[in-house]
Amino acid sequence: MPEKLKGACHCGAVTFEVTRPKYLVSCNCSICRRYAALWTHCPPNQGAILTGSDHVMRYNWGDQMIDFCACKTCGCITHWAPGKNADQERFALNLRMASPSDLTAIPVRHFDGADSWTYLD
Repeated sequence: MPEKLKGACHCGAVTFEVTRPKYLVSCNCSICRRYAALWTHCPPNQGAILTGSDHVMRYNWGDQMIDFCACKTCGCITHWAPGKNADQERFALNLRMASPSDLTAIPVRHFDGADSWTYLD
C-alpha cells in the first residue's frame, strides 16, 4: 500500500491526505507565486479532502477553470479544485500544509505557468 501524506490548514478545519508523490510542482504564475504553494496533482496521485470541504472560501478569475480554496477561519490555501468552466475533475493539494519532514526527499519541479506552460527543469 502506498505511503499517504497528511496535511491541514493552520487551524485544522481543512484536512487532506495524498499518496506520496514522485515530485512537487512550484508554479510561477501570478497567483501561485503569491501563494507560495507546492502542488501535488490528483491524478496522477490519489488524494482527498478529509474534513472541511464545506469550510473553504473559493477564488477564481479569468477563464474560471480553477477555484483556489482557502480555509474560512485561518486563510491557508489548502488546494485548488475545478472551477465552473472546468472540463475535468482533476485537483491539486498544497503540500506546504504537510509536515516539512515529510517533504525532504521529494524533488520540486518548476513549472512556467506565467508564460510557456512547460516545466523549466
